[in-house]
Amino acid sequence: MADKTLKILSSEEVANGTRAFHLERPAGFDYEAGQTIDLTLIDPKDTDAEGPVRTFSLVSAPHEPELEFATRMRDTAFKRTIKVAPSGTELAWDGPYGSFTLHKNAAKPAVFLAGGIGVTPFMSIVKDALHKRLQHQLFLFHSNNTPEDTPFFHTMTALDHSDPNFHYVPTMTGMEKSDQKWDGDQGFINKDMIERHVNDLATPIFYLAGPPAFVAAMRKMLAASGADEDNIRFEEFPGY
Repeated sequence: MADKTLKILSSEEVANGTRAFHLERPAGFDYEAGQTIDLTLIDPKDTDAEGPVRTFSLVSAPHEPELEFATRMRDTAFKRTIKVAPSGTELAWDGPYGSFTLHKNAAKPAVFLAGGIGVTPFMSIVKDALHKRLQHQLFLFHSNNTPEDTPFFHTMTALDHSDPNFHYVPTMTGMEKSDQKWDGDQGFINKDMIERHVNDLATPIFYLAGPPAFVAAMRKMLAASGADEDNIRFEEFPGY
C-alpha cells in the first residue's frame, strides 16, 4: 500500500469537537457520492489498540478537486496524530468502497436521516445531485445536541436556500446546553417531523447514517410509521 499515498492539505474545525480534513486527490481516483475511503497512518509514533486505519465517508463530491472527510475528534492515537499533522503529511489510502449512493429513480424522493457526524455521506450526495441538476427531491433531517455541535450547518443552510429541490431540516436535542438562540425544530427525528416536510412516507427511499443507537431508533420509527422496509438503507458509524 505504500505506493498509494496522498497528502493532507489542511484541516479546520466545523463544529465543537469535529474537524474536516482536506486531502490531495490521487490521480485517477474516481468515486461515487456517498462512498468511503480507507486511510492509514504511515509509521505513526503514537499507537493504540484501535490501530492506524480508519474508514471515512467522503464529504467531498466527485466533481470537486480535493477529497474531504470529517470526524469527531475522540482521544485515540489515530485522531491525536491527524489533528496535529502538518500540511503535506502523507497517508496511505485504499478505495473507494460502498454502495450507500443515491437511487436512480428521480420520481422517488430521497429522505436522509443523519445523527451527528453521520451527515458526511449526505453532504457528498447532496452536492453531487445539485451539481448534476438531478430532479430528485432531497430532504436532510439532521439531529444534533446544539447548533454548536452541528457539522456543516452553514453549508447545508446555504444549499437549502440555493436550490428548491433540497430541503434541510436540522433539529436539536439538547438546547439547554447551548448559548445560541434557536427557532428551528427540537427533539428527536420522528414521524410527525418528517411528515411536516414529506407528504407520503410510503414513497421515498430513506437513508440513515449515524451512531448505531441512532440508526436502530430511526429504523424502528420508520417501520412503525408505515415506511416500506425495502426502501430503508442505512450505514452505522461505530466509535466515531
